[in-house]
Amino acid sequence: MSDQVKVLVICGSLRKGSYNAALTRALPELVPPGMTLVSAPAHDTMPMYNSDVQEASGFPPAAEDLAAAIRAADGVIIVSPEYNWTIPGALKNAIDWVSRMKDQPFKEKPVALQSCSMGPLGGSRMQYHMRMMFTYLNAFIFGTPEVIVSMAQNKFDKDLKLTDETTRKIVQQQLAAFAKFIERMKA
Repeated sequence: MSDQVKVLVICGSLRKGSYNAALTRALPELVPPGMTLVSAPAHDTMPMYNSDVQEASGFPPAAEDLAAAIRAADGVIIVSPEYNWTIPGALKNAIDWVSRMKDQPFKEKPVALQSCSMGPLGGSRMQYHMRMMFTYLNAFIFGTPEVIVSMAQNKFDKDLKLTDETTRKIVQQQLAAFAKFIERMKA
């Protein structure tokens, strides 16, 4: 990598004890040299998106903060659970708010996805829906390797530390490949 690459990490889970939040906490020790991770501002205080609210009072401060953080980053990693086979409502709402801004922050922004689930599919359907959404938003969607952590309860210890070596390796591979992807997209 030519320069330091700044990557914003957005966690789609609001629950402190979530495996997805635990995965975000594991990322800093797995990044390649030259990559810096920044945690996204909270998105849990945004009202439900409503264009009437937007027209009457503009964008909520939390949406403005998230948009600014996305714009300031070279890339974005979203680590999210799957709710009812799709994107969690609070995360989708946050993306809906920032996607309505004049300078839509995801446009031409490299985005990588990760997910954890206690089930066998690991959040893969959520990732599929995110890929469709980010295609519409003209983001640059990172492909493979994918990070889909199935049966997450067997990959983290009781303190929610990522202990599964195979998972750690695939996350490391994705982060290294994502850094190269960001560099290609910058060019």
